[in-house]
Amino acid sequence: MSTPFFTPDPETVAASRIADFARYVGVDGTDYAALYRWSVAHLESFWGAVWEYFGIDANTPYEQVLAEDSMPGARWFPGATLNYAHHALRNVRDDDAAILALDETGSGYEVTGARLRALVASVAATLRDLGVGKGDRVVGYLPNTPHAIVAFLAAASLGAVWSVCGQDYAPKAAADRFAQLEPTVLIAADGYLFNGTTHDRRDAVLELARTLPTLKAILLVDHVGLPWPSQAYPSLVIPWEDASTRTEPLTCVPVPFDHPLWVVFSSGTTGLPKGIVHGHGGVLLEHLKTLGLHSDLGPGDRLLWYTTTHWMMWNLVASTLLTGATTCTYDGSPAPFAKLDRLWELAARHRVTVFGTSPQYLLGMAKFGIDPSAHDLSSIRVVGCTGSALPASAYPWVRDHVGDHVLLASISGGTDIVSGFAGSAPNTPVWAGELSAPHLGVALAAYDAEGFPVIDQVGELVVTRPMPSMPLYFWNDPEGPRYRDAYFSSYPGVWRHGDWITVTGHGSVIIHGRSDSTLNRNGVRLGSADIHDVVERLPEIAEALVIGAEEPDGGYWMPLFVVPAAGVELDDALRDRIRDAIRTGASPRHVPDEILEVPGIPHTRTGKKLEVPIKRLLQGAAVEQVVNPATVDSPELIDHYVRLGEERRKGRSAS
Repeated sequence: MSTPFFTPDPETVAASRIADFARYVGVDGTDYAALYRWSVAHLESFWGAVWEYFGIDANTPYEQVLAEDSMPGARWFPGATLNYAHHALRNVRDDDAAILALDETGSGYEVTGARLRALVASVAATLRDLGVGKGDRVVGYLPNTPHAIVAFLAAASLGAVWSVCGQDYAPKAAADRFAQLEPTVLIAADGYLFNGTTHDRRDAVLELARTLPTLKAILLVDHVGLPWPSQAYPSLVIPWEDASTRTEPLTCVPVPFDHPLWVVFSSGTTGLPKGIVHGHGGVLLEHLKTLGLHSDLGPGDRLLWYTTTHWMMWNLVASTLLTGATTCTYDGSPAPFAKLDRLWELAARHRVTVFGTSPQYLLGMAKFGIDPSAHDLSSIRVVGCTGSALPASAYPWVRDHVGDHVLLASISGGTDIVSGFAGSAPNTPVWAGELSAPHLGVALAAYDAEGFPVIDQVGELVVTRPMPSMPLYFWNDPEGPRYRDAYFSSYPGVWRHGDWITVTGHGSVIIHGRSDSTLNRNGVRLGSADIHDVVERLPEIAEALVIGAEEPDGGYWMPLFVVPAAGVELDDALRDRIRDAIRTGASPRHVPDEILEVPGIPHTRTGKKLEVPIKRLLQGAAVEQVVNPATVDSPELIDHYVRLGEERRKGRSAS
């Protein structure tokens, strides 16, 4: 067994909530592995204990924990009625900050617990007067500010279904999502901040509203101080100031455990984005487990996690309130030109205890020579990281520049479950480049092609028993064929997520990248992340993308596309250095067939590289069959890869 990079302090472990929970269920709180084994072997006992430990306040009791232990179709806590919003607001303290509103300028304000309840009650009353009730849809075109959390909780308190989209999405891209839901009310801001620029979205709001014929009203939020134009909107317009200043009591409507809470959307790289529906109860329990136990959040803690409203991490930012901790919203660039270390500065100033970010952010900080330790970061005990695999090289940097007391928690999950499959906890060791363990209650395994679990071998990430936050269904998929095909077509009755992983002999999990974009050289499966990690450590390379394309004659082409850093030329010497780095840092078989310079790497709006769409474009698939340009951060790059594919096919024909 390899030596852990980080071993938690015994006193920290003993004081953690997960250790207290372990004692509550009669398991040794210092032994995460024993607690994990119990949680998946006794699934009903585990989730029943989560319910009791966190004191779920149900209006009617449940009949049993898990009525049907099957996938799909698991039925959790039948008979129970409750409301997510009630639980989000019950632990916030009247005079303490429930939300800290921050932005890239360094300014901010706080929303106390009493103020948050009043805002939610007022907006809920406005929505109720507009006829919004159980099952109606309320959508937000909003940046990451308290307005989004207030609007979400107001909708949830009524039993309405919430969905939100960031304002960097074009109106058409937002409409591709919201129009599917036939919303009753749209809540939209005048604009947002990014990299020193105020982005005016007033015309975009009007354009979006005109594509949603079911709207009864639009609530207009004055966020960046731009006057709303006096144009003819397609429905009733209500200023946020009017909607949020009423004096009303807050009443949360009891709903069944599996009543829809929100719809989150897939990236939509092909066709319309899929609307993934999660329920009040499943999200409540899953997020209490993830945030309360794995992240050890509770009263007195503060979480600052950089996200946009259309990334699933925003949902966890909102759910921080469930634990009684303070959550921070942040509007702007994570590293604005004016002050690249702004987030670290804010974390120090506001005594943040859990700081969340992405691998790209940490690697960028290291590459640009930013030293977070210039600020007093002694309050931070966890640095959470998700979005892609965190390379081993980042771990010493965090230790040296943030603090050797900090638990670096690399996490892997998905919009699909709006939570994590694997990560860390206060009582887990950490191995550099690895996720410490599967999360509690997640029956995770790596399956080979025949559907058998494997250890210390690359396999498909699967979950063999239900989780409460698995989707209720996909929107507009009444009989469930798209849902079943998405997760259960490969291994009937077992959730296949679409990631290659290795479950190690010491219980950790290594993420290798998406299984549908996995490289397969001569029958040897390689994860693209293994190559990206090595190449993107080089200071001469800003970003990289490797794909493996099967060719008509049975050949296999594995090019590496690189974006050189500013002022760097991709010459033969740099190509040789890249090959040597891959050969040494990964393996000789990881060395690509070609290294090609490209103007940029396209991503989904949530920051994922378009590995599979680029592969298919290079193989000759039509753009409209592969990717919706409206869902791409830099759609103009698509044509570059289309031309590359055409040139290669012509070259092969000529030869």
